[in-house]
Amino acid sequence: MTSPRRILLVDADAFFVAVARQEDPEGAGRAALLIVGGRPGSRGVVCSASYECRTFGVRSAMPISRALKLCPEAMCVPVPRQACSTRSKEIQAVLARFAPVVQASSIDEWYCDLGGTEALYGHEPLRDTAHRIRRAVFEATGLNVSIGGGTSRLVAKMAVEVAKPKPGTGADGVHCVAPGQEAGFLSTFRLADLPMVGPKLAEKLERMGLILVHEAQGWTEEALVSRLGDRAGPWLYRRVRGLDDSIVSPRDRQKQVSREDTFARDLDDDTVIERELLRLAVRVSSDLRRQALRARTVTVKIKDTDFRTRSAQRTLSAYIESEKSVLKAARPLLRQLRGKRRVPVRLLGISLSHFDDEPEALPLPATQLGLFAASPAAPVSAAAIDPEESPRDRALTRALDRIRDRYGSAAILPAGLVDPTHDTGPRVEE
Repeated sequence: MTSPRRILLVDADAFFVAVARQEDPEGAGRAALLIVGGRPGSRGVVCSASYECRTFGVRSAMPISRALKLCPEAMCVPVPRQACSTRSKEIQAVLARFAPVVQASSIDEWYCDLGGTEALYGHEPLRDTAHRIRRAVFEATGLNVSIGGGTSRLVAKMAVEVAKPKPGTGADGVHCVAPGQEAGFLSTFRLADLPMVGPKLAEKLERMGLILVHEAQGWTEEALVSRLGDRAGPWLYRRVRGLDDSIVSPRDRQKQVSREDTFARDLDDDTVIERELLRLAVRVSSDLRRQALRARTVTVKIKDTDFRTRSAQRTLSAYIESEKSVLKAARPLLRQLRGKRRVPVRLLGISLSHFDDEPEALPLPATQLGLFAASPAAPVSAAAIDPEESPRDRALTRALDRIRDRYGSAAILPAGLVDPTHDTGPRVEE
């Protein structure tokens, strides 16, 4: 007989707030009301907020200015990015001592598969093992984590929300759902709370009279199929019962590489906006190459002055990796967005996705590359958005990477960025 799966989700409690307090014990460490994400007066957004701030309505992704109106006594500090990265790795190292398979879901969340460890831990309840893990993480890092457990990733994800020791809940940081109790545990949640039940599906279910999980549990699979279709029907039938076969793997496939900036002042000059697009193309393509990836899908994102977010996307006919190709694909998308709504731009971003499964390793050539082609290139139609990226283009780009690695990121820049007369002010990288 196969033993039930033993899956944990480890979630670092108010991670960015906790790390900021560790980094500045005399400042942020003494502030009960703490917002992490930017300085007062900045154009940044809230990355995280202390539980005390959340009682005022402060939430992640909220503009700093809005958060301070809700909680004017709060201290605001930038995200301690390097320290957060270090602490994340330290937590994962502790988890690897207890679980044979650990998968980072984000910088502050990890799935652990403890399958096959029953004898190692003396067949103790999963809850007891989770508490030992929690104590070990605190001893190693000084950070608290909450742990949800169950027979699937779905149940563990929902259980960790119950485990979090929020004020007034009486929770102790661990909540494990016993095998066979999955449906009963999930029955108390709203359908909209389930991972992957998005707003559109939740609205459709509400029109069907289904708001709570236990209401959907009363429907047969056939009835759900008749209303939701052959894909969503069976999926929801299993979902509301906690049935989830997805595995915990050591590393998730990367889904996208992105860069975006929030500007100190809104931009309305197309020339300046395109210069910022070029700056982002240089950075995001560098990130792509450092991970040995190539991408086919380019997305440009804009947040307008009224906080309306818009995006345009194009999937190319071939994989690209150079900043020149990224810019060539991104510029028409930006112009498309600007053409539809000409208002000042608060935020601009580029994301790359749809990666090559097996990126080709292109060694740098032994001979020096010329800067100019032997013969003039054929003119490119203004309507042609798909860049043709040759091995020569890629090799030249990687040669530039080597120079920047040695002499700094500003050692060689596109000519469009060497213009001291234009400055958009401080940018908040996200």
